[in-house]
Amino acid sequence: MGTGTGWFVAAACAAWAEVLVAAVLLRVRGGSSGGVPGGAPPGPEALALLRGGRRAAVTVALVALHQRGAVAAGRKHTVRANGGPGRTRDPVQLGVHRSLRNALPPRALALRPEARRAVDALRDDLGRAGFLRPPGRRRAARLLLAAAPATLATGLLIADAGAQDGPGLVLVLAAGVPALLAVAALLRLPPATGAARRLLAELRERHPLPAHRREVTDGRLVQLYVALYGDPALALFLPRFSRDGGLLGHRASDGR
Repeated sequence: MGTGTGWFVAAACAAWAEVLVAAVLLRVRGGSSGGVPGGAPPGPEALALLRGGRRAAVTVALVALHQRGAVAAGRKHTVRANGGPGRTRDPVQLGVHRSLRNALPPRALALRPEARRAVDALRDDLGRAGFLRPPGRRRAARLLLAAAPATLATGLLIADAGAQDGPGLVLVLAAGVPALLAVAALLRLPPATGAARRLLAELRERHPLPAHRREVTDGRLVQLYVALYGDPALALFLPRFSRDGGLLGHRASDGR
């Protein structure tokens, strides 16, 4: 084996090591279909967080607060406080309500410190239960995955500097392409784990979205439908509040 080929093989091994460490960081154990620590089933805000992230969790909290008359739609697709939060101990609902010192669009509301802390605490609980990949480990894995192609490219450049004994095309393809495919696959992994996706699928199967809102009279069930289905459930059960308050994704200029 020539020097150039040896450099490329070493770089390919280093890139694969980065990919494997990233895969270990992204692997999450646990995640029974039962719920979060303590055996309690995940609440609507937790289910929304698994499905659609921070914005979805805040949206469900707003639905619960609106059902108690604690928030209302403001001007220009904003939401405003409409009195106290009511009799609730839900940390996300309380954090969202405290954030409404002024009328805010849902996207800005989701980024307010009180709301962020409450959702982050819920995310930590779901991470410990095996339903979400911990953010710190995800960031570390992404750094490693970003480094892997650079490591391969560096090895190839060094090998090409000694073109007389550089790696052949077959070796480059055999060592480099699978590593790049593995990087792409791992970058596509969602924050929610397989256990979370199974839980959401089971709940959607048990609770299909009804055709008419009059079929559901339980406010807690409305929150569950919004958590599981997002915009279609908002448009069905709370069309005016969702439209005027900017909760609907296709109405607002922001994402989840």
